[in-house]
Amino acid sequence: QVLLTESGGGLVQAGGSLRLSCAASGAFSYAIGWFRQAPGNDREFIAAIKWSGDTTNYADSVKGRFTISKNKNAVYLQMDNLKPDDTALYYCAVRTRPGYGLDYVKEYEYDSWGQGSQVTVSS
Repeated sequence: QVLLTESGGGLVQAGGSLRLSCAASGAFSYAIGWFRQAPGNDREFIAAIKWSGDTTNYADSVKGRFTISKNKNAVYLQMDNLKPDDTALYYCAVRTRPGYGLDYVKEYEYDSWGQGSQVTVSS
């Protein structure tokens, strides 16, 4: 069982930046991903990184604006040029099952979840 602890959400104006952090402890992990869920919407995939740090994957909606990175047992999501549509509850999630590549964009492909961090972007 992997325990995930998130931090770093908040309120920012459009065009601003925020960085989310996700600290992981526990069993070996294959990859960590970030998802978000806005009110009334399904949870959507944002980005993922292999535990080795050598492979990343992004949703088209955030490519060029968000950057996922990893340092030891922490994973970060740097969010730049934020837009009001980025307003959501952001979750980190870990995949502990073995895998191949990094095309894991569905909730069921991840095994443990953080508590969520609210990101609000004002216009």
